Amino acid sequence: MSSMDKGSLKKVLEKVRSGKLPIAEAMEKLENASYEDILYAKVDHHRGKRQGFCEVIYCPGKTAAQISGIAKKLLARSGSLLATRGDKKIFNVIKKISAKAKFHKASGAITVEKKKKERKGRLLVVTAGTTDIPVAQEAAVTAGIMGANVETIYDIGVAGIHRLLDQQEPLSKADCIIVAAGMDGALASVVGGMVAVPVIAVPTSVGYGTSFGGISALLAMLNSCASGVAVVNIDNGFGAGSHAAKIISLKHGEK
Repeated sequence: MSSMDKGSLKKVLEKVRSGKLPIAEAMEKLENASYEDILYAKVDHHRGKRQGFCEVIYCPGKTAAQISGIAKKLLARSGSLLATRGDKKIFNVIKKISAKAKFHKASGAITVEKKKKERKGRLLVVTAGTTDIPVAQEAAVTAGIMGANVETIYDIGVAGIHRLLDQQEPLSKADCIIVAAGMDGALASVVGGMVAVPVIAVPTSVGYGTSFGGISALLAMLNSCASGVAVVNIDNGFGAGSHAAKIISLKHGEK
């Protein structure tokens, strides 16, 4: 089923035939109706047209059977698939649907690319520490499958700022930079003050008691004095990666 039943579809076609509805408007109505109701989910097949990438599966809270059902519907009409926060069990479920499924262990992301998309631009994903890597990898995997060329540099936090200063060249060549940092979240401000490109800051839930599960880093990033720093939610590597991919896409002439 889709959001447009047979009766509604018939009315649209009759209006086109009678000349009361322009073809362009009819096509828009049909495209906007493009979701598939499978009882526990309404699979949004139109999202790729609206946002540049198909609907993404967030795995926590869903059963393996539900994830399998959604993945089958998406892959029937899309060449790519991204599922976030999965595990080996979920990967094995998706692997049965597509032999091209790949499991990104650190982040739990699962991807399928029937045909590898050309990567464009230069997105740099950096972390303050090693413990921030899972969130950073989620961002990198997300941006990569959405078409960005991704490079990573890990463990260059401000506690040893000479490590960051040694990365001037890759920082200066990036089109966009994602910074994943917990604790005091200071790395995002320092990077933001060093470069002329957009910086997307991702606070992570890394730190001792008064980090409050990433809230301290979030507030520090929101209060950054560096211009051009945008902030996503705590541990939201997916949000950072998808936003960065759109920046790269706009810069390199894609919709």
